[in-house]
Amino acid sequence: MTEEILIAGFGGQGVLFLGQIFAHMGMKKGFNVSWLPSYGPEMRGGTANCSVIISSDMIGSPVVFNPDTLFVLNKPSLEKFEASVKKDGMMLINSSLVDIEAKREDLNIYYIPATDIASRIGSVKVANIVMLGAYLRLKSTFSFSEVKDILREFSKTEEIYSLNCKALEEGFECTLRRG
Repeated sequence: MTEEILIAGFGGQGVLFLGQIFAHMGMKKGFNVSWLPSYGPEMRGGTANCSVIISSDMIGSPVVFNPDTLFVLNKPSLEKFEASVKKDGMMLINSSLVDIEAKREDLNIYYIPATDIASRIGSVKVANIVMLGAYLRLKSTFSFSEVKDILREFSKTEEIYSLNCKALEEGFECTLRRG
């Protein structure tokens, strides 16, 4: 089993944090993992992306050129990375911030109003966790309880943990629009 994931968006959207969560989930399950962040000098508001590889095999390079799964948190990321996704791969798009449709027809594409959901539950900062919840609904690699355990480890306060869990649940339960 190998899954290559690319997460892309603006700095400050939790791109790197979401990648860290995936890496920790993989490690907890005994997989080999790599996590490679990439961001512009602006950090907040600049572009950011993160490559994550989770594999039962050795990982030769941490760079993801052709992801199995692409998380798109903003419009520039869709424009930049859509062509790179493997045929029959999956793309999860934050439809709150991406006002165009994906062009590829050979992918499993899902539109999630992640920023709108995150705003409704209390903080746009958890839009990345809403996207993670949608991913869990679509893929069975990790269980809901495993992810909640990782979120507990990463949450500095009980309030942050509760908000992250709510975001995860809302993402899991939201209506996914297929592209």
